[in-house]
Amino acid sequence: MKHRPGLLRLLDDVKHDKIDMILVTKLDRWFRNIKDYNITEEILQAHNCHWKTIYENYDSSTANGQMVINIMLSVNQAECDRTSERIKAVLNYKRSIGEVTSGMCACYGYKVVNNRLVKDESVSHIVEDAYKYYFTCYSIRSTLRYLKATYGDKAPGNSQAEHFFKNETYAGKDKDNLNYCEPYITLEQFQRIRQVAVRKTYTAGNYEPYLFSSLIKCPWCGNNYTGYRKKHKLKSGGESIYIKYRCGNKFNRHSCAHLTEHKIEEYMLTHVSFRLDDELTQIEFNRQQRTHHTEKRENPKILRDEIDRLNILFQKGRITERYYEEQYELLDKKLSEINKASKYISLESYKDLIRAFGGNWQDLYLQLDKSHKQVFWKSTIKDIQIDKETHQICGFNFFANLE
Repeated sequence: MKHRPGLLRLLDDVKHDKIDMILVTKLDRWFRNIKDYNITEEILQAHNCHWKTIYENYDSSTANGQMVINIMLSVNQAECDRTSERIKAVLNYKRSIGEVTSGMCACYGYKVVNNRLVKDESVSHIVEDAYKYYFTCYSIRSTLRYLKATYGDKAPGNSQAEHFFKNETYAGKDKDNLNYCEPYITLEQFQRIRQVAVRKTYTAGNYEPYLFSSLIKCPWCGNNYTGYRKKHKLKSGGESIYIKYRCGNKFNRHSCAHLTEHKIEEYMLTHVSFRLDDELTQIEFNRQQRTHHTEKRENPKILRDEIDRLNILFQKGRITERYYEEQYELLDKKLSEINKASKYISLESYKDLIRAFGGNWQDLYLQLDKSHKQVFWKSTIKDIQIDKETHQICGFNFFANLE
């Protein structure tokens, strides 16, 4: 009913006793479901307001009349539900074969040809350039400014360009159809954009960016840490400014750790390489173990068939309950081990991290300006954890391209 403003205005007049009688053409123009009818009828009765249909004859004042109304409303509601199911089925089918499901214009960078989305050659280079620039800075606002400065009046509006980073169509996906249209970026890149956007924070004023804002998670409330500048008076009369981080939950301040940017940066530069080496070593060890046990591992289909046979024997009473439970637990355990072993992380998932933290990466990092340092950390580190007891950094997670 909240989507029917005219009805809500009418009921408001009823509550103010301005209405004596309501005339409607037919019952299905009045209501389509029983719940809304009962809610409205209660309001009408409380204010001695009646209603009649012009083309139908209903009497809500008797028990028999109420029954007839409820039956007709049930029929109307069922018809609405069937119509909705048919429409959803048609739309799902259209999506599955890559057809456009909306009557609206195609999103920027695409056009509709034979009821399908194809890249619009007149502006496709702008979309491609937008993504290329974004992956150098991981900033939507900077990308929007770049498009405006580069293409002027030909640049897409901010609302259009923001859809580049929110609409999965640009990754060629629509609902469950992963091949809906020709993509501008991969699905992994789109997921990376959304993950970065969730953690994104902005620096007020014209200050340099904070390197680790939104990367640090508060162990007390789960909010992102944000950066702030702390001024310190020197004995010489001068002023020193250093950057610190605290929980960004400004509406519920609590006793949380305040970390200096210098200490965080020092910790990451010291521990990243060792942590990455440990993870790569573990991945390689798991791969070798998986290869070693491949020949010994039983076929999962055979195990599932064996469980089915075990169920049939138990249902027919040919085995005891104790024997059934022992064998079922054994087969289920083997099947779980196979499923667990089949889900492993490959070195391919870490190729970007290996390239980022290869060679003399620390020396190259120290030569970057703050903007590029921020991009470096946000493109490689997923989050940084703080220990509740010590109020110090206790670990971090890499931003690997995991399946």
